[in-house]
Amino acid sequence: MSVATLRFVTGSASVAWRRLPSVSPFVAIGLLSGLAAAQGVPTVQPVSRIVTLSPSLTEAVCALGRCAQLVGTDRHSSWPGSVQSLPKVGGLEDAQIERIVTLRPQMVLLGPRSRAAERLQALGVPVLTLDARTHADLKRMLFKLGETLGEPLRAAELVARLDAEMDAAATRLPAALRGRTVYVEVGPAPTAASEKSFIGETVARLGLVNVVGGELGLFPKINPELLLRRPPDLIIGPRATLANLADRPGWSTLPAVRQQQLCLLDADRMDLLSRPGPRLGEAAQMLVDCLKALPPR
Repeated sequence: MSVATLRFVTGSASVAWRRLPSVSPFVAIGLLSGLAAAQGVPTVQPVSRIVTLSPSLTEAVCALGRCAQLVGTDRHSSWPGSVQSLPKVGGLEDAQIERIVTLRPQMVLLGPRSRAAERLQALGVPVLTLDARTHADLKRMLFKLGETLGEPLRAAELVARLDAEMDAAATRLPAALRGRTVYVEVGPAPTAASEKSFIGETVARLGLVNVVGGELGLFPKINPELLLRRPPDLIIGPRATLANLADRPGWSTLPAVRQQQLCLLDADRMDLLSRPGPRLGEAAQMLVDCLKALPPR
C-alpha cells in the first residue's frame, strides 16, 4: 500500500498514525482498532436504514454486506437483483425528497453532482457525499463507506480483491492486443471516457492506449474529427449509439471500423463498465472477453 496517514478524532484531540508501504490493510485496521480502544473511542454503530442515490453506491453497500439495511435506491440501481424491489426515489437530477424523508433513513448516500444534499440536510436527514471518478477515488470511497457502515475489514478485503481481479484480467488480454490504441464511447454527442477517468484507467491497466487524452476532462464531449487525427485500433461503447458508426462523417475510414474491431456492448454490459463500484474487476474481465472475441485483423 502507498504511504498515507490515517486519522481519527477523540474529543478535541486527533491521533494520527502513519502506515508504512509494507503494512497490509488488515494489519493497519488491527492496529487502529487497538489504538482506538486504548483511547476510549466508541465503537462505530452500524447504520440500519440507508438510501442510496447512485447505482455505484448501492452496489458498494451490498458488496460490504449491508444490502439488508437499504430501504430505498435511485431508479437506476439494478444490482444485485434484490435491490430492484426496493422503493425508488428518483435520480441524480430529480431525487424525490419527500419520499426519501418518509423512508426514515439514518443515512443518505449520494454523489457530488446530486442536487439533493442541501435539501436533505436542511430537513435533518444525515447525508454522506462520496465521489469515485478514478480508481484511487473508488478505493477511498470504499474505505470511507466501510468505516461508516462498521465494515472496515470487508472494505479492505474488497479493495484487495478488486486489485487482484484487475491484475487477472490484464494477464488474460492476448499479447497481440497489448499496446493497441482504443476509443471508449460512453454516451451520445459523442461523449468519451478519457485516459484520466476510471474507465480510461481500466483500459490502461489492461495494456491499451486511450486516444482521448486527460487534458480534455474525464468524460469529454469530443469533436468527431479527433478520431480522424488519432485513429484508434479498437472502439468500445454502447451498441445503441455505435450501431451506425460508419455513417458518421469520415469514420468509415477508421481502421477499427474497416476491420470490425468493435466491442458493441448491450445495456447491461455498459452499466457494468460505467459504474465505478465493487464490480470494477468484473468489468475489466468483460472487456477482455469482448476484445478476445473480435475477428482477427
